[in-house]
Amino acid sequence: MTSTIDAPVKIGKTGNPQTYGIIAVFAGAVVLLAVLAAVHLTQGTARLGVGELLRAGWPWAPDDSTRERAVAVLVASRLPRLAAALLVGIAVGIAGGVFQSVARNPLASPDTLAVNAGAYVSVVAVAASGVALPFSVNGLVAFVGGLLAAGLVLLVARGGAAGPTRLVLAGSAVALALNSLTTVLLMLFQQNTIGLYAWGSGSTVQSGSHQVSTAAPIVAVGVLATLLIAHRLDVLAIGDDAARVLGVDVRRTRVVAVTLAVLLAAISVSVAGPIGFVGLCAPVIARLIARRVPGLGAHRLLLPFAGLAGAVLVVGADVLLRLVFAADKSISVPTGVVTTLAGAVVLVWLARGLRDGGPASVPARGAPGSVRTRGRIFSVSAFLVVAVVAAFVAALLLGDRIVLLGDVLNWAEGISGRQVSFVLDQRWPRVLAALAGGAALALAGAIVQAVCRNALAEPSLLGVTPGASVGAVAVVMLLPGLGVWPVLGAATAAALAAFGLVYWLAAGRGPASDRIVLIGVGVSAAATALTTLVVVTVSPWNINTALTWLAGSTYGRTTGQVVPVATMLLIAFPLALAGSRTLDLVALDEDVPRVLGVPLGRARLGLLTLAALLTAAAAVAVGALAFVGLVAPHAARALVGARHSRAVPVAVGLGALLVSVADTLGRTVIAPSSLAAGLVTALIGAPYFVWLLWRSRT
Repeated sequence: MTSTIDAPVKIGKTGNPQTYGIIAVFAGAVVLLAVLAAVHLTQGTARLGVGELLRAGWPWAPDDSTRERAVAVLVASRLPRLAAALLVGIAVGIAGGVFQSVARNPLASPDTLAVNAGAYVSVVAVAASGVALPFSVNGLVAFVGGLLAAGLVLLVARGGAAGPTRLVLAGSAVALALNSLTTVLLMLFQQNTIGLYAWGSGSTVQSGSHQVSTAAPIVAVGVLATLLIAHRLDVLAIGDDAARVLGVDVRRTRVVAVTLAVLLAAISVSVAGPIGFVGLCAPVIARLIARRVPGLGAHRLLLPFAGLAGAVLVVGADVLLRLVFAADKSISVPTGVVTTLAGAVVLVWLARGLRDGGPASVPARGAPGSVRTRGRIFSVSAFLVVAVVAAFVAALLLGDRIVLLGDVLNWAEGISGRQVSFVLDQRWPRVLAALAGGAALALAGAIVQAVCRNALAEPSLLGVTPGASVGAVAVVMLLPGLGVWPVLGAATAAALAAFGLVYWLAAGRGPASDRIVLIGVGVSAAATALTTLVVVTVSPWNINTALTWLAGSTYGRTTGQVVPVATMLLIAFPLALAGSRTLDLVALDEDVPRVLGVPLGRARLGLLTLAALLTAAAAVAVGALAFVGLVAPHAARALVGARHSRAVPVAVGLGALLVSVADTLGRTVIAPSSLAAGLVTALIGAPYFVWLLWRSRT
């Protein structure tokens, strides 16, 4: 990574030019924050002029109805919202700075370490249970959830020492699984969790000052404790061995620092929800400025400045949000949408500085040391065919109503009863959608992993699936009932646009696998934020429709919605088999394909375009399914080896099998209610993903 964590610089004595520079930087940031705060107070649904606000804040102003109204608006709404933005910005900015120092990784943040996701799912779980907890206890629950998530990510990513790509992938996988669990809770307990979908993107809207006043002392203690260990972080920055020689307990320092950072991030989530990427952007901005201001690199100055930068980002995002949207709309639009879009830009910028290769790469190969004989390959293929057929039959028989095999045969002959016909007429397209959608996603995943030369990559982590979701959700929400082909067209166009953006940004210095993955994660975050923006601005009262789509579901599918993905499969599968040798070569390295005459640039572009088309078609059939494109290709290579002529057919079969079984389980386990198939695949795939990271951590 060309962007590294800077070593600390000693603070100069009073009167030195570097002291004046530090004072000037802090003063400039405070003035900027004060200006933004003043603008922030003038914004809102109530029409209050600057004069009225000044009178409300002037203690000797005469009381009248206008002043009383202005005071009421300030005390009840605007001051608490501004205080929440300041508090959250400071806390998350400092937390991100600590994470980056501990991991020695500029991509570490409460988002990439899944702290926000862990805290969010904990808060939603409490709300779903119907138990009303005091704010302080709710904050403790969020802290425990965030700490467990961060601990898991740091464990499998070796504390960040394994490279930025592994850290971001581990955090993305854990966050995706936790977000899937959150979506399950939001869908199953809609009455208890109402309003938490938009809050899940981070909203500074407050009803009164109770939460901010309760959280402020906790944040103050956390900030003070963090500053007390700032000198240890300075020593830790020069390396573990050197820190031990200087008498610093490295392990204890890391544990204490991570605990304090998680505490600050979790309290922020309790106050305003998970406001995205502030913990990434603020420390990065602070470190960039510290490079030009001698002395600012010491943690006792760097961390407060990162907190100040975080406050500027959150307040500025809130101001920008209310400038762009009307006053009544800006209440429902989360502030985190703006910060996530900004953070995605920073993540992409950092990723573009990544050097080719690196320790984070996980080659897309089969299990080492195993020999795949033709007998084994035949046995695996035969077993897979039987399993897919069995899953197909089980999917027809099971659900909210169990159907007998004889009823299915009678239905096929057109002589079944009315109730059986009604059930199977609805169930048949769902079964086909699950099979075809799973097969398409698995094939797309096999292609993506080969091209990226990373067994941990998949379409949903490379911007393709979230991009398709933006287009599809926009059409579904803006033009309901328009039909399958406009949805397919919008999903395909958005998926190709996201893929094109990722490829163009990654190709600036020659596409590298790690760079493509990191840029894909950034584009995915931006696409997810745009999807949230569409939902809360177009149809905030109909969130369940968007949740069903984003969770990955076959609910209400018709035969017409299966046609696009089936057609794409019939085209792409023979092409992938015919190009299996090219996939083998592309998966090796940058040099061998060129030596053997493979036009690497055109091959990579064509293969990834094919994967994007497959993903968009699958999104129309099954929504935004997660982890299928990861699990199926990897399992196929483990079973039959890395040669794509063998692995691709097995991956396609495994993908169809996985989604079909997940859909059947989702329709059966809690019948007559149901779980979206994507939630089941995410809850299955995320542990598998973490296991992959753990197995290859050394």
